[in-house]
Amino acid sequence: MQPLRIALAQIAPRLGDLEANLARHHELLAEARADGAGLVVFPELGLTGYQLQDLAAEVAIRLDDPRLARFVAATGGISAVVSFVEESADHRLFIAAALVEDGEIRHVHRKVYLPTYGLFDERRFYAPGGVLRAAPSRLGVGVGLAVCEDFWHVSTPQLLALGGAQLLINVSSSPGRDLAATNEVGLGTATSWRTLMRTYAQLTTSFVVFCNRVGVDESISFWGGSEVIAPSGAALFSAPMFDEGLFSVDVDLADVRRERIALPLLRDERPELVVREWRRLVAERAGLAPDSTADVGAPSPHDDERRASADAGAVATEP
Repeated sequence: MQPLRIALAQIAPRLGDLEANLARHHELLAEARADGAGLVVFPELGLTGYQLQDLAAEVAIRLDDPRLARFVAATGGISAVVSFVEESADHRLFIAAALVEDGEIRHVHRKVYLPTYGLFDERRFYAPGGVLRAAPSRLGVGVGLAVCEDFWHVSTPQLLALGGAQLLINVSSSPGRDLAATNEVGLGTATSWRTLMRTYAQLTTSFVVFCNRVGVDESISFWGGSEVIAPSGAALFSAPMFDEGLFSVDVDLADVRRERIALPLLRDERPELVVREWRRLVAERAGLAPDSTADVGAPSPHDDERRASADAGAVATEP
């Protein structure tokens, strides 16, 4: 298998300027192709900028939008991951990332986890996605897409890898915060992300690609630091922080096979056990079963509901 050259488009999108950002995407796609890349990855909301808020509806596009179609048509012989605000047929807005290749939209992932803490308020403007699926690709491996916060939930990489992904791609608009000299790189956010990516690569024995943006939106700065991590957890490439650029790294996809044979963690997973325990937890949270996390002897907030339901059932069965 020939090495795959991955190009990381660590860009600073112009907020709300879809046309300018599309033009920049076309330029970088052509540059990556000329450099021999087989895959180019753009950051979260690279077509629109991140801090859109009420502008989201103005720059949202349908999957059949002619402007997106022109970019997709330009992907002959190359794969690309591009992110935008997607408008569904029923006019919901999603933060989406699409795998496009050979002139087709191969797969669309809608961001599942929308943060609403700290400086984040995504749930106010967007609907959450409800599907995590790996997709086959022209690269010869399964690809699993995730958007920023999705990777802060451990089930995301696990489900994608168990579903067939060997290449996990996270596109992000991660703002720089937690500046502190005690952190490995002087930025707490970067240290946390690097820990996550190395851990997920090792636990899923997959390549992990992280593409983060740079620049400033409405006084919020983004730190870049895009990376490619091997299935062993070793960093193959780390882009500079805060600098815009198109950065390339060659990877040997056969490393996935070698790592998974030597360390068969995915083979030994127990999805049937996980499903059983999730059903129990869902029932407890819904008040359909006793809460195993409650203090011993403490009343459950659902006790009255269960008693009322039982009383109603008893009345219904009286002659």
